[in-house]
Amino acid sequence: MRGVSGALQARLDSGATTMCRCWLVVRRDGVRFGFTDHDRDLTVDGDTFKAGSGLDTSVLEASTGLSVDNGQAVGALSDAGLTEGDILAGRYDGAEVWQWLVDWSSPELKVLLFRGFLGEIRRGTGAFEAELRGITEVLNQPLGRMYLRECDRVLGDAKCGIDADDPTFSADVTVHAVTGKRAFSFDGLSGFQDGWFTNGVIRWASGAVSLVKADTGGTLEVWEEVEVAVGDTAQVIAGCDKQAETCRIKFGNFLNYRGFPHIPGEDWVMAYPASGETHDGGSLNAK
Repeated sequence: MRGVSGALQARLDSGATTMCRCWLVVRRDGVRFGFTDHDRDLTVDGDTFKAGSGLDTSVLEASTGLSVDNGQAVGALSDAGLTEGDILAGRYDGAEVWQWLVDWSSPELKVLLFRGFLGEIRRGTGAFEAELRGITEVLNQPLGRMYLRECDRVLGDAKCGIDADDPTFSADVTVHAVTGKRAFSFDGLSGFQDGWFTNGVIRWASGAVSLVKADTGGTLEVWEEVEVAVGDTAQVIAGCDKQAETCRIKFGNFLNYRGFPHIPGEDWVMAYPASGETHDGGSLNAK
């Protein structure tokens, strides 16, 4: 149940049209952004909420109990607000979000409508769409490790143990040719075999990050369009497909492999004894 002050309730009961919505986004590094659908900027509790930001939200689905509140926020990317570079760099991953209904004629009169976090963010041409997740979303997060054939780590993190800056697995490069906005040829990739950077990462000097779709002879194709020009610099990091053989052969890091490559599959669960087969309790992976 939301606590609505008597003064605000009186405004709502009167039918006055002095209400607007305000959103506050707080990144994990503490940077704060305020937005409002009012036609002028508002200051509420020391935070400035900018008008004309292009931010809007769909109707929020609020619920009781432990089920998850959800909704969406959409908006335009601009230098004054959320930028594409910041989103690509992951600076808004898990950012906290508050939404209030505010009386713009008396900003101290407000009621909290939603509190949660930014979930998945999808980027389009000059715009973004973000999933809003309620604070009870954390109750749906799995705890502990999952039993999967593939590795559950990110290349270069503490449990992986690989140094992603090692020249064996990365290179500082310069763009010397651009094809569209998704394929780039680089100086600095000689000595690496084809496919070495497939599923890898390009960290551009601008701060943007691109995921590599394919690596063919020094030309890298990325999944999403990015504004890059000849002469731009970047760091390219080798790709990992999370498979046990890749970890063992490509990275020489099988002791730190975090998957379970020998876990039985669904076909084994559905199997049954048959004449002529060996059923001695031995390894399923015996040569």
